[in-house]
Amino acid sequence: MDHRPAQGVGGARHVSNRSKIFVLDVFHPAGIAIAAEEADLVLWDDPAVVNWREEADALMVRMTPLRAEDFARARRLKVVVKQGVGIETIDLAAAAAHGVAVCNTPGVNSEAVAELALALGLAVTRRVAEMDRAVRSGGKVRRDDYLGLEASGRAVGIIGMGNIGTRVARKWRGAFDLRLIGYDPYVPATHWADLPHERAPTLQALLPQVDILTIHCPLNAETRHMIGRAELALMKPGAVLVNAARGGIVDEAALYDALREGCLFGAGLDVFEVEPPTLESTPLLSLPNLVATPHAAGGTEETQARSSELVARQVLDVLAGRPALSRVA
Repeated sequence: MDHRPAQGVGGARHVSNRSKIFVLDVFHPAGIAIAAEEADLVLWDDPAVVNWREEADALMVRMTPLRAEDFARARRLKVVVKQGVGIETIDLAAAAAHGVAVCNTPGVNSEAVAELALALGLAVTRRVAEMDRAVRSGGKVRRDDYLGLEASGRAVGIIGMGNIGTRVARKWRGAFDLRLIGYDPYVPATHWADLPHERAPTLQALLPQVDILTIHCPLNAETRHMIGRAELALMKPGAVLVNAARGGIVDEAALYDALREGCLFGAGLDVFEVEPPTLESTPLLSLPNLVATPHAAGGTEETQARSSELVARQVLDVLAGRPALSRVA
């Protein structure tokens, strides 16, 4: 997909009395076009983008980290809008200390993330990636060497019963005749009233019951390494783990040992503790029973267009003194 803006939109346009927005990461053209209607833009591939700390009134970002020293230097900066939900790459305290508004785009990619979470679970249980590699190798492939697991009749555990977790639960339940178990200490007992499910009172009560565990909670001090050696040991031999939430929720060293030793059937990860992941950063990539994607759960044409537009509109709202749709700091 080509994320290049239309001809004439890229680069700074020197029009008086217009705010200057620096776009630090690659953005879908839909948002670039909206922002360019009311402000001057400096795009990610313009050499002048390095001057953002001195010149930016606003930032549009996706992955670029923003630290305290950045905010200290950016005296003109009024607003940062981050595409996506996760804001752990932004020093919110420093932003607040320097009077910079920070916004994100929650909910825009929920459907895309839920779809990929389901896809990862099925890819692991049916060993899609392993068979694909075997077929491409050109050798003889014995189908009996790649027997998978059926989802019907099994138990799927959902950690995090929020927007994305709810969508994932509905997809699993809608597609298969299975048992659904939710765990989320922060939602009321009446949650999912219209969705047949059981509720686990604790994480330790959930883990021994599930055949497929799918994670949909934020990364914070409480959830970092929430799934470690002790938790993995509670899971059924032959269970599957899926994480399309945030790297760091799962202890990768512990997961590597569990997968290598055959304690789990496999795992599907869209997120890693170090991104982009490499063999040097995580030996998980060496294992055949891991299906890995590059933090791409929100990577659909539709999601990127919607997210980019929402980023641009919030930047323009804050610059114009209007309230932003999703301000987090």
